[in-house]
Amino acid sequence: MDLTNLEKILETESKYRLKQAKSAVFQELIDDWAETSSLPLELRKKLNEACPLSINADILRSKTRDTIKIRITLKDGLKIESVLMRHRGNRNTVCVSSQAGCPLGCGFCATGEMGFKRNLEFMEIIEQVIFFARYLKKGLPADRQESQRITNVVFMGMGEPFLNYENVFKAVRILNDKDGANIGARNISISTVGITEGIKKLSEEKLQLNLAVSLNAPNNQLREKITPVNKKYPIGAILKAVDDYIKKTNRQVMFEYLLIKEVNDSDSCAIELANLMKKPLYFLNLIPYNPTGAFEPSSPEKIRKFKDILKKAGVKFSQRYEFGRDIKAACGQFAIGSNK
Repeated sequence: MDLTNLEKILETESKYRLKQAKSAVFQELIDDWAETSSLPLELRKKLNEACPLSINADILRSKTRDTIKIRITLKDGLKIESVLMRHRGNRNTVCVSSQAGCPLGCGFCATGEMGFKRNLEFMEIIEQVIFFARYLKKGLPADRQESQRITNVVFMGMGEPFLNYENVFKAVRILNDKDGANIGARNISISTVGITEGIKKLSEEKLQLNLAVSLNAPNNQLREKITPVNKKYPIGAILKAVDDYIKKTNRQVMFEYLLIKEVNDSDSCAIELANLMKKPLYFLNLIPYNPTGAFEPSSPEKIRKFKDILKKAGVKFSQRYEFGRDIKAACGQFAIGSNK
């Protein structure tokens, strides 16, 4: 799929043609320009040549059908992953990648084994959402298609979004645009390992996006072992950037914490973490680790004890529902073999 030349192709056409074309892509969810009747036949042929809509993807579906994972082959042959998580109440969340591979080398993440290939172009981010929007619509009667749409997007897939800031925010604006995917800004979340420059930039954006910080350890010594970039962005600097962000935006910040067996799930880790998380607009998201081979998930009993300590300390937190373990839904597990 390539829409980068769409405006250029249509610049000699009437102005309303661009709106018609965007509607065909984002509302009609066509995968071939020949499918739309709103554009002249010759223009459709021209667009099929210059702005193809096909997406080359392999699909994995979980046994419970609540998780669908895709591996998209990009125009240069690199592979990226994206995941659709289907919740109760017609909420459908797409977890998108922002880079092919990742330069950060976090020990718990399969993507790190790939190394860094390149940043994704903004349309390569958009096509991940478009694929699943088409997937949900396909085969549904017209009266159900509106309720089965993409409602949320999270930048928590392969790569670090703030290291590809320009393309990520071009994509965000298209996702948020009423003539684009029309997804509310408050339903778009960006997860960072703690790139403080990116947190500062986000605080100055006009869009009310959600910020999530992948913390995963309550002290620098432990965090450096599993997240090497902590040497450049230690916990204190991250929390200062988050506090400045909250002062500017008055928006809650989510801290993500993967619970990894015998790494960061001890009682002492829970106590340290509780001391970090006591500020009013801090919210903690506990995530049972989805195994990638290097580590194992914490036991249910260990998670219960961890949560009990947080509760007693008055920390605001939730535990994320586990999606897609049977299809290796953790970041990078589907694409890794293809990109080495």
